[in-house]
Amino acid sequence: MTKTFEGIYAALTTPFEGDEVSPARAAENVARYNGTRLAGYLVLGSTGESVFLSDDEAERLVRAVKKAAASAKRVIVGTARESTRLTVEFTNRMADLGAEAALVRPPAYFKGKMTRDALRAHYLQLAEKARLPILVYNIPQNTGLNLEPALVIELAKHPRIVGVKESSGSLAFLGELIPQVPPAFSYFLGSGHVIYPGLEMGADGAILAVANAVPEVCCRIYDLFRDGRRDEARKLQLDLIPLNRAIMESYGVAGVKYAQSLRGYFGGETRLPLLPVGKEGQAEIRGLLEKLGAL
Repeated sequence: MTKTFEGIYAALTTPFEGDEVSPARAAENVARYNGTRLAGYLVLGSTGESVFLSDDEAERLVRAVKKAAASAKRVIVGTARESTRLTVEFTNRMADLGAEAALVRPPAYFKGKMTRDALRAHYLQLAEKARLPILVYNIPQNTGLNLEPALVIELAKHPRIVGVKESSGSLAFLGELIPQVPPAFSYFLGSGHVIYPGLEMGADGAILAVANAVPEVCCRIYDLFRDGRRDEARKLQLDLIPLNRAIMESYGVAGVKYAQSLRGYFGGETRLPLLPVGKEGQAEIRGLLEKLGAL
């Protein structure tokens, strides 16, 4: 079955020149990514430092990415705000810019009050009022909230909640969901560590920070798996893990941007309070890219 959303997406970084968002640099990166096997792009995700951007900056960035994206590449936008009303309003602004789906993390400021009932009400009202299909986003390492699989299974019954991005790396979460969600519901992995095992267990693709630096490798794992070349896919997954661990667990967004820069994309600086990668980290990232054959 062909689903609306599947394959490998890059969770795009946000380019800054000085401390200003550069839509032009974002468009340059996307123009290069268009030549890869990426299925599309996530704009304003965690890797995009979305919580550091004003709505005006976010809108200019999405407009540039959408204009630069090849027609076959889908554009998903992170639209979460802390209230349901603001999330609906921002999601509809992104719909006006041509986004094809919204990725929505749970509101987390009042995390102690974000019960299953509160989160259910949030996502269901969003699904009713927003003009985009909704992907639920579980990223407990950033929000402090771990969505229960049972809640996501319940939300998946709504026809406008079309998928989930699960970024904790939990294969148990995947194992609970896959047998119980509708066939059209898309399960996206959010960790470069588990692309291959996730696909084996029924995931439909992945939305990845590491795909900013090595989109070819991430897409190759997916394509090899789909072609039935499981041993090759498994080996490439194992080769990718050290780079993914370094740039995601050790160095974060700054590590992703440095790896991008080494590959000839525009990475640039992070926005404060995130700090750049130091010389030791730079040497490690360079070494891992060389080992992967990406330099």
